[in-house]
Amino acid sequence: MAQPDFCSTGKTGATLSVDAARLRTIAAVAPVREVEELPLDLALGRVLAEPPAAQVNLPPFDNAAMDGYAVSTGDLAGHGPWRLPVSGRIAAGDTRSISLRPGTAARIFTGAPIPEGTDAVIMQERVRREGDTLIVSEAPRISLNIRRRGEDCRAGEPPLPSGHLLTAPRLALLAGTGIPEVPIFRRLRVGLFSTGSELQEPGSPLRHGQIYNSNRVMLRALLTQPWIDLTDYGILCDDPGAIRATIRRAGEENDVVISSGGVSAGEEDHILDALRREDATLDVLKVAIRPGKPLTVGRVANALYVGLPGNPYAAAVTFSQIARPALRKAAGMTVVPDNWIPAVAGFDYDRTAGRREYVPVTWDQRDAMGRPILRRLGRGASASLSPIAMARGIAAIDPDMPRVSAGQPLQVEPLLE
Repeated sequence: MAQPDFCSTGKTGATLSVDAARLRTIAAVAPVREVEELPLDLALGRVLAEPPAAQVNLPPFDNAAMDGYAVSTGDLAGHGPWRLPVSGRIAAGDTRSISLRPGTAARIFTGAPIPEGTDAVIMQERVRREGDTLIVSEAPRISLNIRRRGEDCRAGEPPLPSGHLLTAPRLALLAGTGIPEVPIFRRLRVGLFSTGSELQEPGSPLRHGQIYNSNRVMLRALLTQPWIDLTDYGILCDDPGAIRATIRRAGEENDVVISSGGVSAGEEDHILDALRREDATLDVLKVAIRPGKPLTVGRVANALYVGLPGNPYAAAVTFSQIARPALRKAAGMTVVPDNWIPAVAGFDYDRTAGRREYVPVTWDQRDAMGRPILRRLGRGASASLSPIAMARGIAAIDPDMPRVSAGQPLQVEPLLE
């Protein structure tokens, strides 16, 4: 929902909530459609384009879920204990078709096929054996410790729907159903550049008034994904012509263009003017988020355009909360992960209400309910690097919350290390 404009960035229009800005950004996405086939060994981290059909049942036959003894529950009527002769031994990989004589048991190991004439496996710790005789004190239920044929997936059915990121366990599922290769979306083409005459790359000498370009390193790291094909256009000085030419080129060559810096309305912030001259459609101009209110989202040429703030923490927050969900949608993913977990504040914090604020936090203690007790890092400056570098997560403070008190419930998004 739109909110009043609490601070001036020189842009017109109502200020959008974070959720509204995220939805509008996702709505501006044109997902990739081109599909290619890859063997499973090369498909890690790619996006499944079409649901493949299982080639076999998984598991392909009834098999033992643990080491023990295969028995027929019909042989264990009345009151125990029961004594059954052990008439065979079956290990994983045994390809024989075995039928068990009535009134007998078979020694069986995990993964081995269940012999005909049996309907339960008793784990070895729950029986006694005297020579070739099995002594059973407690009758098992039917199907105990048996993995039934096709219970994971049936032949001809899709093990996974389209739009899923292919993780190691998902690739294992596909392999288990006999699928050797999968249709995947082509990589999402993403262009990246930074703006600012003050920026220098690490390793270059700094003159007075210059800073190192930390945003490029951070954003490149965030965008280094198996499903992304990244093009880095480097640092653009505050030259309107150069910025416009790069925006045009990047918009023609990529599915998504991401920039950092130059999205406010200062005299040296040329992004908006260049976008307008390139007939871009701007969808989001102001967001009720702290840090990171100066944010530009729209479409230019063939691409979604996301202009992030130049301050590092603001760039990190707006990327994670607004740009990343749109990137996942553009790459063809249909499942958006929700990594937020309940936590409690271990700090007091007075703030100005009106914007959803994201603060870097860490924790080393939990309350009686197991929730992390959060410690706030830094003073909230959007240009700060140390707090986010040391944070274990980012806590969200609702727009209508003017004060955070110790013990107050919060939500935190853990950062992966």
